[in-house]
This record gives sequence, structure tokens and C-alpha cells, in this order.
Amino acid sequence: MRTYHCLPLFIWTYILHTVDTIPLQENGSSYLPSQRIVSLTKDDGKMLRRTKRGWMWNQFFLLEEYTGTDTQYVGKLHTDQDKGDGNLKYILTGDGAGSLFVIDENTGDIHAAKKLDREEKSLYILRAKAIDRKTGRQVEPESEFIIKIHDINDNEPKFTKDLYTASVPEMSGVGTSVIQVTATDADDANYGNSAKVVYSILQGQPYFSVDPESGIIKTALPDMSRENREQYQVVIQAKDMGGQMGGLSGTTTVNITLTDVNNNPPRFPQSTYQFSSPESAPLGTHLGRIKANDPDLGENAEVEYSIAEGEGADMFDVITDKDTQEGIITVKQNLDFEKKMLYTLRVDASNTHPDPRFLHLGPFKDTAVIKISVEDTDEPPVFSRHSYLIEVDEDVKEGSIIGQVTAYDPDAMNNLIKYSVDRNTDMDRIFSIHSENGSIFTLKPLDRESSPWHNITITATEINNPKQSSHIPVFIRILDINDHAPEFAMYYETFVCENAKPGQLIQTVSVMDKDDPPRGHKFFFEPVPEFPLNPNFTIVDNKDNTAGIMTRKDGYSRNKMSTYLLPILIFDNDYPIQSSTGTLTIRVCACDNQGNMQSCNAAALVLSAGLSTGALIAILLCVLILLILVVLFAALKRQRKKEPLIISKDDVRDNIVTYNDEGGGEEDTQAFDIGTLRNPEAREDSKLRRDVMPETIFQIRRTIPLWENIDVQDFIHRRLKENDSDPSAPPYDSLATYAYEGNDSIADSLSSLESLTADCNQDYDYLSDWGPRFKKLADMYGGDESDRD
Repeated sequence: MRTYHCLPLFIWTYILHTVDTIPLQENGSSYLPSQRIVSLTKDDGKMLRRTKRGWMWNQFFLLEEYTGTDTQYVGKLHTDQDKGDGNLKYILTGDGAGSLFVIDENTGDIHAAKKLDREEKSLYILRAKAIDRKTGRQVEPESEFIIKIHDINDNEPKFTKDLYTASVPEMSGVGTSVIQVTATDADDANYGNSAKVVYSILQGQPYFSVDPESGIIKTALPDMSRENREQYQVVIQAKDMGGQMGGLSGTTTVNITLTDVNNNPPRFPQSTYQFSSPESAPLGTHLGRIKANDPDLGENAEVEYSIAEGEGADMFDVITDKDTQEGIITVKQNLDFEKKMLYTLRVDASNTHPDPRFLHLGPFKDTAVIKISVEDTDEPPVFSRHSYLIEVDEDVKEGSIIGQVTAYDPDAMNNLIKYSVDRNTDMDRIFSIHSENGSIFTLKPLDRESSPWHNITITATEINNPKQSSHIPVFIRILDINDHAPEFAMYYETFVCENAKPGQLIQTVSVMDKDDPPRGHKFFFEPVPEFPLNPNFTIVDNKDNTAGIMTRKDGYSRNKMSTYLLPILIFDNDYPIQSSTGTLTIRVCACDNQGNMQSCNAAALVLSAGLSTGALIAILLCVLILLILVVLFAALKRQRKKEPLIISKDDVRDNIVTYNDEGGGEEDTQAFDIGTLRNPEAREDSKLRRDVMPETIFQIRRTIPLWENIDVQDFIHRRLKENDSDPSAPPYDSLATYAYEGNDSIADSLSSLESLTADCNQDYDYLSDWGPRFKKLADMYGGDESDRD
């Protein structure tokens, strides 16, 4: 900051002179007058007089940033009423009064107590008044004045940004606008050149320039290439005082980037590429990658690859990898080493977004030569077709050949091939194939109605190398043969009213056929040959695959015939003609006058004539109750009647005792004493069964004691043998064989009448006393010896 001490004296001298010479204005002037107004008297109060101004002053001016040791003098307030005797007191109020500005209350001198900055506040409004110290009244009305702060060049220009970032396309012409920078100066632009800014470039030449007044940065060199240099740093200076010596300045930095344009074509790093592929490579196999380099960026560097017309264009393809901008060579058609072993391709690489401004620089594409060699491999058999369709009639005989598939080995070895059916596609084993010639034949009968199509897979395998195999689908369509007779489409419940008239339609029947003739179905209806003329009903063929059943007589009676059976002969028109007989059951029913069925049951006639429905139900309930009582009585009678296990010993009739009880196991101590098996010494103690007490005419024979020590198994076998040889031993032991009568029985026959005594000791004369029932028996046993012989 610069301060000039001689300037205030000159300014205030000029101000005081101005105050005395410039007239006052009433309102809105730049001068603030103070005037004394004399009141009108009561005597002549019709006249106003303008008195002489007592004091006045203009606006004051003060330099900013004062650096002197004393306070800066602003000006002096004075009134004509001040006689210099110290009776008046000057008072200052308003902006900064008492803090920034102080007044000597005796002399009216005003001083600036602090250093002022115009950039903070450039204008202060103050008010002054003079009062009588004794009376405290104002001797002059309060007046307002202004203190303006004069600017000095104490602020350097400042840019709106410390760092600017800009870009400009490469290859731009000279004078292309890049960016505009702006600097502001806080000094007063209306006072001198303190705020007049001029721009200049300190760094960045000779590439860029700046307009000194507007601050617009422009290119200064033509055809700047981003590929050579992309970033530039430019330093711009802004200087006030119009750029003159002594002015203040500020700087800023501008980073300028050259953006890319498509001014470079793609270029292959080499002119020839070589790849190889096995002839068995599947379609779409990647053989290799090529890349044309483009120094541009973004979409300007995007490259599209294509195969030029010529050799191999139909066998291979090239696709572009958008991520890496590479061209991928792929297989487009199946390769065959035996046909061609080497392919030579021409691949072009071109930009997808060329810039028309730079087309004069040359074609924006490049070409490379691709050589692809085909390698020989052991290939699987090849079928003559991609698929086979075979049509066969459904009535073909088992073992008939229905078609043939052929395959060959494409290799030079020409290996032999065998054929087989993939059984996963023919689970029912309906078809088979000759392994040598590929002829397909049937193993089972075919039926179109159950399976109209069969899809099987045939496998061809090289005999010398079973790993080499191929598969082919074979679609077998079963053609229809008229092998099904037509039949009723549904079950018809047909009735005829008792009051029906002749020629009345009672039923329309339709038929169905499982066959599917190519010309569509056509059915015919006729009476069966055995009954060509039915006296009750007429069959009318409607010629639309339906038939109508018409009544033929006047009225029907349920009493005479409740149901009629009408056989209908149905046949189709396909070859061979198939026919069937459908029997229509027609019931005779009672109907109302409108022909609506009411009842078809013949029993309804009886009910209507005699019993009602409730009575019939009551009769049925009574019959049911009687049946239940009979069953209960029979059950009770059977329960009360118990036959004795063994008839009394006095009864001489043959007795059969049945033992169907196997016992209750080891815990059943009442049925069998297991102690006998455990203790052989106790085996001779005859103990009867405690669960039953049979009465018998036989006496249990005691066996010879066996006191030697034997085991349980041997003991059981001996007892078993004893029981088998003893005919009189009762079957109380569960181990006995009941169907054996014993050896050396004293009885000559199986009858129990002579089982204990000899025939000669028996007297059968008492049989004659038993009555006529035993006459025959008495004649046989009671006669003389000669009679018996």
C-alpha cells in the first residue's frame, strides 16, 4: 500500500473552498445543508424570511490503508454560533462514530482513529450537531454528511479458480478456442487503473496463446497430435494497472488435454499369420487371434475384421472381440483333410467410425494373409443323411425289412463299419438292424393306434476302432391299415314310450373307429342279415355317419315285452372293409303326453295296482327280521349242544377221538409235564393229562423200566417206538403216531368189536334181541359156523 501525506491537505483545501462557493439544494443533492429557520411572528406572520446559513459542509474524502503514526485528519465541523468561548459542544453520531471516527467536541475536528479498507466499506454516513453546554439545546439542527474512502491499488487480481482443466481435439487449427479464464480485482474500477486487468501467458508457448483482454486461451500451432503429446500445462498471468509497471498480478494454471480423433488407420504388426486345425474340429472352433493396432482411443480405435472374397471365405469366419479389439478365426464349415489340406485367407481390418475430415490421409484399413493347414485325424463314420424317415404299414410281418441306413468311413483307411440300435431309444425291442448292411427290420408286431411314431437312434461304429462312432436319428412312421371295426361311440340308454306312434325317432346313434383313413371316415348302418326286417323298429342311415332308430308299430306294452334288443350292422368303406354288430337295448317305458319318460320298471304295474311303496318296504323289513331270528336261533342251538370227548366205555360202537390241541408251550404246565424228559427215572410213573380226562376201554400198558442213563433224544426215540408198537396205548402223548394200529394185534380185523378178545370167546346172539335194525348184523355174526362160512 502506498500513502501520500501531502494529498489530504490539498483535498480539504479544495473541499472548504467548495463549501463556500457551491449553493445548497433542498432535497436529493450531494450536499447536506444545515439551515436555521426563523419562526413567523404573531403580528406579521404572513411572511417567511430566509436567514443566513450558520454552518455547512460537503462530503469528506479519506484515503484507505493509512499507515502514518498519527491519526488521519478527516475535516472540521464549525458553526457561526461558536464564539470560541467554549460554550458549544460538537457531537458526532452514525457509522463508525466513536470507534472509527472521533471528534473534538470543543473544536469540531474529526479524525480517523483506525486504518480503513475501502474493500470492506467504501462509504460512511454520519450525523453532526452542536449544543449549548449551559442549556443543553441545539444551536443548529442535526445535519448528515458522508465520508467516502478513496481507493488505492492494494489488491492484486485473483482468478476464479486456482486450477483450470480444459481439452481441445487434436489436429485442431490455429486459433481454436480452448477455455476462458477470468480474474477479478477488488480495487475500485471507477478510480484510476487499479482494477484494470490484462492477461498474458507465462508458460505454454508456442502451443497456446491468450487474449489479453478477454482471457480466452487459443491454440497457436496447427495439427498438434495426441499420439505425440497429450498433456499441456499453461500458466496465465493477470496484472492490474493495465499491465503497466508497478501493477499487481496474479497467476493460474490451466491443464489442457488433447482429445483423440480418428486420424490413424489400423495396422497389422505382421503381414502373414499361420494357424492349423484338425479336420475333426467342430463348427465354431477358435483357431487363433489376430490384432491390428490403432493408436487412437475409444471408439476411434474400434476395429472390425472381415474375410475378403476368395479362397476359404466359405470355410472360415472371423469375429471381432469388442473387449480386446482382436479378430478370432473360427471354423465355419466341416473340414476334410482328404479334400483340401491348406487354405489361404485375406483378412481386412478397418475402423468402424472413420472421420471424414481425415479420409485424405489414406484408406483406414489394413490387410493380412492367413494360412490355415488342415491336419488329418481318425474320423468317425459319416451317414449319408442327417436323419432318416421310414414309413411302414402297421400290418407288416415280424422280421420284415422296413428301411436301410448307410454310413462310410471318410478316412483313407476306409475301415469297415457295423451298425446297432441304441436300446435306450427302443426299450421294447421292436426294431433291430443288420450289423453289416444297415437294414432295419421289425421284431414285434406294430400297432398304429398305440404308437403311431417310433424314434430310434442308429449307431455306426468302426470295427477296428470302436471309439469312433456316429449316431443318427431314424423316425419311423406307422401307416394306418383298416384293421379295426367301427363300434358305438358310447353306451346308449334307449327307451320307447308305450304310446309311441309309427315313424317316431327314438334314438340317434353314432360310431367311432380307431383307424385313421386318409380320406376320412364313412360308416354305413344296416340290419343284420339274420333279421333283415324287424317288425318293431327301423334303422335309417342318415348318410352322415349316424343312424336313426324309428318306431315301426303303433304302441308297445311293458307287460308283453319290457325290453327289445335291436342288432345293428356297422361297416366302413376302407379296404379291407371292417364291420361289427352293435346291439341296442330298447326299454319300454311309460311316458306322459309330451313323450317324457316316467317309469320303465315292469314291477311298477303291480305296485300301482295293489301295494303302495310304504307297504312294500314294511314287508321287506319283516322278512329281514325273520331271517335274523332264524340265524340267532341256529347259533344258540349249536352252542348248547356239546358232544362228549369220548363216548362211555359201555358203548360198544367204534369211537374216534380227535386231539387237535398242540398244547400251550412250556408255560402250559397243565397240558404236559416236561419233567419226564428232564428226569428219566420218573418216566415210568404213569401220569394222566391234567387238562382232559378221557374215558377209554383201553388200559395203559406199563413199559419195561429203563434205568440206564440215556440222553433226552434217545429217550424220546424209545418212547416213540413203544407207542408205535402198542395198539392199546391211548394217544395222550403228543409224540404218538395215531394212524398206526400196532403190531401183532389180537384182533383179526380193524373193528373194535374183536380188538380185545378172540373170536371164539365172543357170543353174538344178543344182536338178535336188538330189533330189526340189527337183523343183518345178527345174521352175519349170530348164525351157525356153517352160515358164517
